Amino acid sequence: MTTLLSTPEITTVPELTERCDSCAAAAKAEVTLSNGGTLAFCGHHVNKYAAELVRSASKVTLEEGFEWAGKLPS
Repeated sequence: MTTLLSTPEITTVPELTERCDSCAAAAKAEVTLSNGGTLAFCGHHVNKYAAELVRSASKVTLEEGFEWAGKLPS
């Protein structure tokens, strides 16, 4: 069972230039994992994996205006 290590830092930027690591669509989120790796995801894939990413991310950078399913309440 995976447990939440800590709440990821969530920031926004005007625009991301990366491509999704799963399908090469325009990225809407860049996720820095607790182990130090970084992944970029399109809106579909970042929302598909939101529950897992919340548990394993140390930082999530979202493109402004994008609603992430894993976004924690303020």
